[in-house]
Amino acid sequence: MQVARVTDVASFAEGTKKVVRVGEVEVGVFRINGNFYAWQNTCPHQGGPVCQGRLFKKVVEVMDGERRFVRRDYDETGVHIVCPWHGSEFDVRTGRHAGTSELALTPVDVFVEADEVYIRVPHTA
Repeated sequence: MQVARVTDVASFAEGTKKVVRVGEVEVGVFRINGNFYAWQNTCPHQGGPVCQGRLFKKVVEVMDGERRFVRRDYDETGVHIVCPWHGSEFDVRTGRHAGTSELALTPVDVFVEADEVYIRVPHTA
């Protein structure tokens, strides 16, 4: 494994991301609700740069008692990223695809030490 510094905690704004390259691996690092998450920047759908996609709150469709659509709300605790290639949507906290358990992002270990954000990635060529 190779350890790489991403940035200092103070300059990593809440609700944002940074995409970094370590060797041949690109990694997206996210700060959501004070926590850090990191994923390889490769969409499992067709290999697009998923971590370069747009972040947004999870959309929740509210239904009535007969399962008819009433309105859309936003889950304030859920943040999703949308792959810019084909719109595949993933939960930034879990890496899971919004619509199927068949697809998930590849996790990268992220940690904070001495107010600095680091990632651990496999050695690459």
